[in-house]
Amino acid sequence: MLDNLPRGTICIEDLEIGMTRQLTKMVTDRDIELFAEVSTDRNPVHLDDDYARDTIFEGRIAHGMLTAGLISAVIGEQLPGHGTVYLGQSLKFMAPVRPGDLVTAEVTVLTIDHAKRRVTLETRCSVGKTVVLKGEALVLAPSRKFD
Repeated sequence: MLDNLPRGTICIEDLEIGMTRQLTKMVTDRDIELFAEVSTDRNPVHLDDDYARDTIFEGRIAHGMLTAGLISAVIGEQLPGHGTVYLGQSLKFMAPVRPGDLVTAEVTVLTIDHAKRRVTLETRCSVGKTVVLKGEALVLAPSRKFD
């Protein structure tokens, strides 16, 4: 389930401080299994109910980088969107995401360096009112001058 704003490109000339975009996705068992396959991270805390029950999480959780991937989707598809180049990302994992959780990934423009086409973005993922991940991204934004 994705609840997305229109996808495409917002060129750096049209970006504004405080501009925000988001998407919402339910994390499924299939998502977790596919991420384990693609990443080769088969830690049993993600895949084995019996094992995960005896951890500090008291149950299975999604890979943190699966959750972080939702931020990448907002950046690459919405803000700034198509043509954006990821330069860096800091992440702080605040709480686990579990199968069946509805995650909202949100990106907000913090700073814009027009001369270098660099944009700093606040990044955050939430499940309900709980922030599960936060950080900042630095991206090279698309520009009409380089079409």
